[in-house]
Amino acid sequence: MAIEAKFSKLGADDAPGQEVRQNAKDVELLLRGDTVPGRKVDFSHGDVDAHEPTPGAFDLFTTGVERGGCQAYTEYRGNLDIRALIAPRLADFTGAPVDADDGLIITPGTQGALFLAVASTVDQGDKVAIVQPDYFANRKLVEFFGGVMVPVQMRYDQSPEGEAGLDLDELEDAFKAGARVFLFSNPNNPTGVVYSAEEISRIAALGEKYGATVIVDQLYSRLRYTGASYTHFRAQAVNPENVITIMGPSKTESLSGYRLGVAFGSARIIARMEKLQAIVSLRAAGYSQAVLRGWFDEPAAWMEERIRKHQAIRDGLVDALRGIEGAFVRPSMAGSYLFPRLPDLSVSHSDFVKILRLQAGVIVTPGTEFSPHTANSVRLNFSQDHAAAVAAVERMAVLVERYRT
Repeated sequence: MAIEAKFSKLGADDAPGQEVRQNAKDVELLLRGDTVPGRKVDFSHGDVDAHEPTPGAFDLFTTGVERGGCQAYTEYRGNLDIRALIAPRLADFTGAPVDADDGLIITPGTQGALFLAVASTVDQGDKVAIVQPDYFANRKLVEFFGGVMVPVQMRYDQSPEGEAGLDLDELEDAFKAGARVFLFSNPNNPTGVVYSAEEISRIAALGEKYGATVIVDQLYSRLRYTGASYTHFRAQAVNPENVITIMGPSKTESLSGYRLGVAFGSARIIARMEKLQAIVSLRAAGYSQAVLRGWFDEPAAWMEERIRKHQAIRDGLVDALRGIEGAFVRPSMAGSYLFPRLPDLSVSHSDFVKILRLQAGVIVTPGTEFSPHTANSVRLNFSQDHAAAVAAVERMAVLVERYRT
């Protein structure tokens, strides 16, 4: 049964984008109250129909198809011409050199990059410092590969604007206790907070002090809102052989369907990742890799307009959520997530997530996916149609009142 226990760590029933099949209890929940009519909104992932991919993406893809076998069957770590093209762009963006030959790998989405990075740095019994709350797959992958999670609290609901609220003393205690890997997202998923320059500097100093490997997921680092400053971890005074940065043109650019991600940094770790990718998936989808030619080369002002539209949606949802008595929401400073905490209800919060889906057509991701301490919260990906998203949160408010304690 050891294998069953291992796979139980990867529970997918409540994972983003995974709707649970309707069962008898769902029917019971559906019948508890009248439905609240409105357009179905799936906040578990972004709506690429509402926010179209970057211009020219499909043309680049078809060009890749037309190239045929030489594009379909690239090196395991990705087409060298494409790596050579995007490496300086990533270096300019993050403030540190990127080696296209040895320090960069193209992966099947950032999820693929995360899988490979954790598998390449975590062995049975290794201790890994994990932020709570943080991206749902971090904890699951560490435990799947036999690692031991050492939680570090991020008190985002108590920290001032401009800080994430990471407990740096807890992080040092984790390193003292033997953690040799630290894994975190910046901007944070699910809360949308951004680590301050001081927090990043302290994390870098602690990582250097204890010789830790740091894996930082920067998927949303391009989608930053008014007033948000950003400090790239890899540009700090750190040993580059102990750092892996993960990015990709998926959420911000609405290119999720092409399944593209990149990891860059330590040549030693990238080499391990390539060996594993050669077994798991061979390579990122060959034709899709061609889409990366347009990454960081979007039309002038395109990103500014994408940010403006998302900030408007964020503000509309924050206003709606703040209208719910007893709810708490911190406006995200980057990315497309809000992580509101709901008031106490007469049903469990896990049941309320199902009630939202069944009675209001509103799909959210439960807070327990991101930390056991955030059961009262839900994650909303607000990369949606603006009016539909606000209407969906208004329906949520109706159901909160219906099931309020």
